[in-house]
Amino acid sequence: MARGGQGLARVAVVVRAGAAPLWWLGVCAAGIGVLVPGLTGRRIGLLAGAALFVVAAAVVASVRRRRYAALARSAARAGKHDVLQDRAVSVRNWRRGHRWWLLLAFLAALGSAFAVPAAGGLLLAGCGAGLWLKAAWIGRREQAEDALLWVRVDWLARNGGRPAGKAVRSYRSTGIAAGDAAPGGSRRKTAALV
Repeated sequence: MARGGQGLARVAVVVRAGAAPLWWLGVCAAGIGVLVPGLTGRRIGLLAGAALFVVAAAVVASVRRRRYAALARSAARAGKHDVLQDRAVSVRNWRRGHRWWLLLAFLAALGSAFAVPAAGGLLLAGCGAGLWLKAAWIGRREQAEDALLWVRVDWLARNGGRPAGKAVRSYRSTGIAAGDAAPGGSRRKTAALV
């Protein structure tokens, strides 16, 4: 990076990076868990799992919102020498950094099926849904303010996560068209060629 530029990762992309793996691992664990009768029985397991899904989604979606909002309000404009990290790189870094935690969470969700069928898997899926909701909330803020939010890569945790962690002192902002991800961290839809 030339002349003091910083590597910047999209905040919404980092938040959203764990949503798909948590969701699909949770759905798979819940599907396998339904096959096991468990100690409580399938009906109670599914009801408990549905409650856990809703609670996990709500908690994950709302945790640290004030911190995100405060960092967004004080965001400085990105400089012309700052390097914007591609969406795929941010997602890959997060998933590589969390792969063992994801595996352990999946195995724990499968193991819990012997006690409460499908509940652990639905809890995991709820965490993924909560991350999607949080990324969507960030995306709505970005659209309302007509500015994308970025965080310095060297302020992220070693595993590529924590875009609102203690090490993060401020965000940077760019125009809404910068980078290869849409507001909220999803892939940017390109216009079809005619």
